Amino acid sequence: MKILWVNPHFLHPTTKGGQIRTLEMLRHLNRWHEIHYVALENPAEPEGVARSSEYCAKAYPIPHTLPARGSASFVVQAAANLVDPLPLAITRYRSARMKAEVAKLLASGNFDRLVCDFLFPAPNIPVLSQALLFQHNVETTIWDRHLENAHSAPAKAFFRIQRNRMARYEGQACRESAHVVAVSSQDAQRFRTMFQAQRVSEVPTGVDVPSFTPPPGQTAEHKADLVFVGSMDWLPNIDGCNYFVREILPIIRKKRPECTVGIVGRSPGSGILEMARDDSKILVSGTVPDIRPYFWGSSVSIVPLRIGGGTRLKIFEAMAAQAPIVSTTIGAEGLPVVNGRNLYLADTPETFAQHCLELLDSEATRKQMAQNAFEMVSSQFSWEHAARVFEKTLQSEAPKPRL
Repeated sequence: MKILWVNPHFLHPTTKGGQIRTLEMLRHLNRWHEIHYVALENPAEPEGVARSSEYCAKAYPIPHTLPARGSASFVVQAAANLVDPLPLAITRYRSARMKAEVAKLLASGNFDRLVCDFLFPAPNIPVLSQALLFQHNVETTIWDRHLENAHSAPAKAFFRIQRNRMARYEGQACRESAHVVAVSSQDAQRFRTMFQAQRVSEVPTGVDVPSFTPPPGQTAEHKADLVFVGSMDWLPNIDGCNYFVREILPIIRKKRPECTVGIVGRSPGSGILEMARDDSKILVSGTVPDIRPYFWGSSVSIVPLRIGGGTRLKIFEAMAAQAPIVSTTIGAEGLPVVNGRNLYLADTPETFAQHCLELLDSEATRKQMAQNAFEMVSSQFSWEHAARVFEKTLQSEAPKPRL
């Protein structure tokens, strides 16, 4: 098949879960099919376009300015969104140039399938009814959880407006698309029940097990008792770090006052950096070239998320890296995990702290849980399998696009 694939971003540097999922699947799909990749270009990250040949036959970069959150340009963009029926998270990626490029390519009649990867570029797809919509999250669920965890009246008002706009747009896009692919059975069911989407299936999450497996004799170069890995410019991760440091870590420190925490991920904001300034035992790395040594050097991987959707790749990556995990239920949502066997689940600060302490206090418990988790991901979850499931869905459920 000759596939036109539309994504809001190029895939390098690869620092986000959705990027990882798309990249790993496209690397396989591009071996079996011909991928043409359209994405918005970030001039600050030339690596994105330069490395696109790793997963596509041809790339079509679309110049687009995406204001950084908190910048003056972002404030202007947010103000303009007050009178826009679409949510801000969608209008940030709206591009007349991308829409024209996609229309021009489809008009050639040479493509067998059209993929809209993520909801964000959907306004730039001229024939969404002929596209397979690849949904890495139920975006409305993320905004529901932002609203649930907002503490101030202005924040609640903002999240309520954005949530309602997202629900309307996401529902419309899911019903209009030729087919929706979710990343878990829970998300697939939400698309059916929340939006009355009829054409929905799911693709499993994968992990590159050989890459994350600790090498023999690995030394703990980046040692921390507890490690949190994730993009630190994503609001659910920021909320999770704040929740852990404010409500869980003090309980742990009562028993283990020297407990260290590593926060590893791109673009930490002032609030995250302030945590490290206020507490010398909290280590904030910022962007790193390789997250694996941080898993290998930690005693426990923590996923204290209260907001999110889709599936967290960091769970499977920690399992492949043989780092035992403590997560909230939301953090492990959509993954076939068993509480107490291949990770611990905890939804109160007290229980989360208790499980962290149990693992920190017992090397035998850490090793057994890590081994159980490693056996599960290494035997059942590979990106090639995920790509084959996606390929089969694309062949059977999506039409040949025509303008």
